Amino acid sequence: MGGVHQLPAGGPAVVAHAAGDLRIEDVPLGTPAPEEAVVEVAYGGICGSDLHYWLHGAAGESILKAPLVLGHEIVGTVLQGAADGTGPAAGTPVAVHPATPGPGAARYPADRPNLSPGCTYLGSAARFPHTDGAFSRYVNLPARMLRALPAGLSLRTAALIEPASVAWHAVARAGDVSGKTALVIGSGPIGALAVAVLKRAGARRIVAVDMHAKPLDIAAAVGADDVLAASDAAAIAAVEADVVIESSGNHHGLASAIQGAARGGTVVMVGLLPAGPQPVLISLAITRELELKGSFRFNDEIDDVITALADGTLLIDPVITHEYPLEDALEAFEMARNSAESGKVLLSFGATG
Repeated sequence: MGGVHQLPAGGPAVVAHAAGDLRIEDVPLGTPAPEEAVVEVAYGGICGSDLHYWLHGAAGESILKAPLVLGHEIVGTVLQGAADGTGPAAGTPVAVHPATPGPGAARYPADRPNLSPGCTYLGSAARFPHTDGAFSRYVNLPARMLRALPAGLSLRTAALIEPASVAWHAVARAGDVSGKTALVIGSGPIGALAVAVLKRAGARRIVAVDMHAKPLDIAAAVGADDVLAASDAAAIAAVEADVVIESSGNHHGLASAIQGAARGGTVVMVGLLPAGPQPVLISLAITRELELKGSFRFNDEIDDVITALADGTLLIDPVITHEYPLEDALEAFEMARNSAESGKVLLSFGATG
């Protein structure tokens, strides 16, 4: 069990109050439950869902009904271990698995807890009361969420572990990609991380697509063999990919994914399209016998990502393009929404490593 420290009363946090209303305000720490550790946060990566809560007051069908501390892509150091003796001890650098699976009325496969209907996620307004996130200087977290980081892995690089796990899960949904041609539609952070995972998994050729030059430069830096403009429909169709990762999150990207897939190929949809009906080239998917697969969050892939980062087989550092101190959070969010100029934007909470 980690030692008991004099804990801070709280600290600054990034809180979304409503659409367009993002604030940095002090949030009390509270007394940790016996199964909770106190974590001093070092870095937090700004995710698309964080941007949606700020810009729209909602992320998909998850609507803000009360102020919400944002953030689920976080790393830091255990300040005080859990009183019940579980999890990492004080002083341990950790990444965070932000999900809490939970049962519900709907059925789901027992080996896929990411699909459990009662699952909650840090920084999510999917349920009420909302589940506060961890864009905070100090946070109490269940010890089961924490993953100890190996010596030599910087906390800055480790800030990508959560989104890299999303990408790892998406690539795994495609099956064995070794020796295959892969197409990635949308080269933002998740798409770029998917490129890196595909490279490690032995894809023979990886083609990345985006509307902007900066994301394509990042994709090339982490392993893409070729890059294409999203407007070049003919070139995308000519790829004839065995595996397509659709990470743009819009129906135009999904159309490109279907058009760029080889007959009998697999399209993994990790980009979350808006709620409601969407136009899809479904007749083409049928006549080509494509497999369309959804991909949602991740399960234990986080442990595989940490191992791959530790042994140097997963190259992801180029995905990080900007870092801002907590007090400049609004500027950081503005940069993160500018997909033409940024990859992953990090907030620094002051505890570096």
